[in-house]
Amino acid sequence: MPHRFEAFVFLFLIGSVMLICPGCSGPEVPPNVLFIAIDDLRPELGCYGNDLIQTPNMDRIADQGFVFKKHYVQVPTCGASRCALLTGMRPRSRQHLSNNVMAELMARAPEGEYPETLIHQFRRFGYHTAGIGKISHSADGLVYGYEEAPSNVMELPYSWDEFLFDPGKWKTGWNAFFGYASGENRQSLNKQVRPYEKGQVEDDGYPDGLTTALALEKLGELSTKDQPFLLGVGYFKPHLPFTAPEKYWDLYSDQEMPLPPFSGIPSDISRASLHSSGEFNQYALGEEKASLDTTLSDDYTRKLIHAYYACVSYIDAQVGKLMQKLEELDLMDNTIVVIWGDHGWHLGDLRVWGKHTLSEYALRSTLIFRLPGNQPAHSSIESVVESVDIFPTLLDLCDIPLPGPIDGSSFAGKFKQSQVESGQGLAYGYFRNGISLRTDSFRITKYFREESPTIELYDYNDDPAETANVAHEHPEIVSRLMPLLEKGNTGLYSN
Repeated sequence: MPHRFEAFVFLFLIGSVMLICPGCSGPEVPPNVLFIAIDDLRPELGCYGNDLIQTPNMDRIADQGFVFKKHYVQVPTCGASRCALLTGMRPRSRQHLSNNVMAELMARAPEGEYPETLIHQFRRFGYHTAGIGKISHSADGLVYGYEEAPSNVMELPYSWDEFLFDPGKWKTGWNAFFGYASGENRQSLNKQVRPYEKGQVEDDGYPDGLTTALALEKLGELSTKDQPFLLGVGYFKPHLPFTAPEKYWDLYSDQEMPLPPFSGIPSDISRASLHSSGEFNQYALGEEKASLDTTLSDDYTRKLIHAYYACVSYIDAQVGKLMQKLEELDLMDNTIVVIWGDHGWHLGDLRVWGKHTLSEYALRSTLIFRLPGNQPAHSSIESVVESVDIFPTLLDLCDIPLPGPIDGSSFAGKFKQSQVESGQGLAYGYFRNGISLRTDSFRITKYFREESPTIELYDYNDDPAETANVAHEHPEIVSRLMPLLEKGNTGLYSN
């Protein structure tokens, strides 16, 4: 296999350092990486300023590390967002906007000199790589459709030393992904289901609890290896359906749930920039249907937000179990922990329920880093970063070289700064025939479509809820930002 010789040399050098430095305080060993991917996790946590939601475990990780207040994904849909993260590359084609991009471009491709993903590069440089759950788009790492039998084709054939998943009573990964506590799923019930469920079950009564059990066991095994590891753990919730054990629902009441800050349609935009919540409306037994023509009732909106919060608290408990296991195994002092949300999610904001827009609500997501050793307490990173930056950052932190040019830039240097950094940086987003650029204060979006207007500009200093497109009011800002936006056109669109 390509680069195996380099990996051997890398491990040999590590051993040499250990041998020639007996008087040092400890050998310089590569850090482990625990990468936790959480589906549809908008930055709705205590550490992001939400005083109502109960997320003590992720908040504790943030208190011990770094919380990125302005982290943006490249694409507001699961598979394409994960592809950009794993490759460090922005979309180059319409395929790169699809959930199936990795299945189509990587699953059956021969191994090349260039690694297929960040994980593949770690593997080539001596790491044991293990995945559990949804890390790429597939719920269990295999290529097959939602209603098909699992294949034996890996979505990422060269990245993992091992990939695990326990589908439990749901029997397949995709059934589990859309599963209800009874063992049925959205497909088996022909979508005659509600978009939420309060399950009278324990944590392992839903798939994410089974994923945690596998991860705890795997951490125990990995702790005995004389080899650094990268463990990816992918959780389903709070993706639809909003299903969680009853005890997490009981943390909240419908009445205390906040309503969206703005549930109208922004002024001076085309409705083509938004969508009619088709994914949400697939759940045919929902009490109300979402639409751009009207908002859901306040009562139903609060019920759905309650369901979302319950799912987030359920996942927070799973993350807490992983952290407790790291402590029990004495791995905390040599493990990088990353929590990443694959995109945001409209909770009725702009009359949308779901992702799939070039809006702050869909592109902004959770990103938390905890590094080994003593770190400043709760350092907030205020500068704009994007998911493609995670690839070079993790390689940088683990002293692994980049395999070649990528779009992302390492932000590892931000961890060494003693003060909270002011806003800098740019982030690009792609979807709905458009390209969006986020700066510290503005978002400018250019759509390649017939519907007008094709340019949108939002000023988050004056309008954090995105209520008005102000492009016509500020042509000077549009002129200044448009050349930067055009730099992000990777050939995906043409005028």
